[in-house]
Amino acid sequence: MYIKGAGMTKFGISDKSSHQLAYDAAQEALDDAGISFSEIDAVVCSSIEWFFSLEKQRHFESMLSSIFKTHKPIVRIPAACGSSGAGLWFAQQQDFDNVLVVGAEKLMTCKSEAITEEFMMAAESKWEQTEGFNFPAQNAMVAQEYMLKYPETTHDHLSLIAFKNHNNAYSNPKAKFYNTKISLEKIRSSPLVCSPLRVFDCSVSADGGSAVVLSKDKADIKIIGAGLSTDYMSTFEREDNTSWNASVTSAGTAYKQAGIDHSDIDIAEIHDAFSIVELIAYEDLGFSKKGTAYKKIEDGYFELDGKLPVNTSGGLKAKGHPLSATGLGQIYELVKQLRKEAGDRQVSKASIAMAQSIGGAGGTVANHILKKA
Repeated sequence: MYIKGAGMTKFGISDKSSHQLAYDAAQEALDDAGISFSEIDAVVCSSIEWFFSLEKQRHFESMLSSIFKTHKPIVRIPAACGSSGAGLWFAQQQDFDNVLVVGAEKLMTCKSEAITEEFMMAAESKWEQTEGFNFPAQNAMVAQEYMLKYPETTHDHLSLIAFKNHNNAYSNPKAKFYNTKISLEKIRSSPLVCSPLRVFDCSVSADGGSAVVLSKDKADIKIIGAGLSTDYMSTFEREDNTSWNASVTSAGTAYKQAGIDHSDIDIAEIHDAFSIVELIAYEDLGFSKKGTAYKKIEDGYFELDGKLPVNTSGGLKAKGHPLSATGLGQIYELVKQLRKEAGDRQVSKASIAMAQSIGGAGGTVANHILKKA
């Protein structure tokens, strides 16, 4: 299908509800597509709907029915942090001419302790959480495993990833860290969260909404490949956490559908919930051989003016991570880049792009490949 329109609110702190954020993003996407809501056949939405938030409203799809004043089919797809990426994949499987896909989340009114607990309940609460794990601890152990297997990689390489993404977010008006300079030294010396991860290795929570209009009608951006795969919920169930099977499988499906390989990708938005996750993604998506991503990080390969710019939006790290809005927020950035509408962060060559959205620690992964028609 084609992406006819894309919309996104600013990621950060908002006084609007998640439903209003969803509406604002959807309206921008509809305006961008040049169609009205009456031409939409169905809606696919994503929202975790935290029970401890001030909204206290879990029936998100029915609330959207009230806001859009419609009786059309609306279905919700939850997949933890990868919800709207999974929602986009699901929407393409449906036999409709025009589908509105929207994701939204309201996190900034929640206490940090509650967010920490609920992050694990949204992704993995049966085994690891009961042993004292939270998301930072879980991903820190992934980083420890990776660095034991590939000792050439150090925390300095993770800091360079975070530094790159903050530099990119500086020029993104819709990013939480827009127009905010963060030095490499500040990143390297930020407080330790769970070794080896420090504060600036971790993505930042945000309020936000994002949306796209999918259509069978030809438009300027086409989805030429899409894949979705799942893996065991807990990291301890896997033989090796230096590579995530769902990411490899999902990307492989997308590459096969598109009839291309990793070398054809010009730009990518990948899931950097933690800096180690972005590093592993470089290798799982084929952008670097196993255990050698650190070399390309040192060479600036993934920077804005590098051979393969990654997370030009600032990524989850610096654009912000409003969970269910994150996956479609990646698509929004890639649409802007492919249309040459990205302003100061515009890459010089962008005709084929990849988005990777992850729920949990590799539990659900969706990959989409876009091409400028």
